[in-house]
Amino acid sequence: VSGAPGRAAGGPSTPPRDPADPRPPAELNGMVLLCKVCGDVASGFHYGVHACEGCKGFFRRSIQQNIQYKKCLKNENCSIVRINRNRCQQCRFKKCLLVGMSR
Repeated sequence: VSGAPGRAAGGPSTPPRDPADPRPPAELNGMVLLCKVCGDVASGFHYGVHACEGCKGFFRRSIQQNIQYKKCLKNENCSIVRINRNRCQQCRFKKCLLVGMSR
């Protein structure tokens, strides 16, 4: 096994990290944890689930500002993954709730 001790080796299922991001990824037993909403690298346990900074901020703004998002154009069935998580806010918020995010 190569790599730094205590760190999970990056693989095809691990999303690439932004090298400019100084925060270490959330880990459990040396394994990098992924965001329950979009699958990006989780930065920690936020609002009840492991989440990335993007989904944490999106959920925080959604609940603090009580935002009512525009109706989904794809029958509320959008796939929320890292590369397209900003395309449908209604489906992203719905997925936040579905995976267990709460105040």
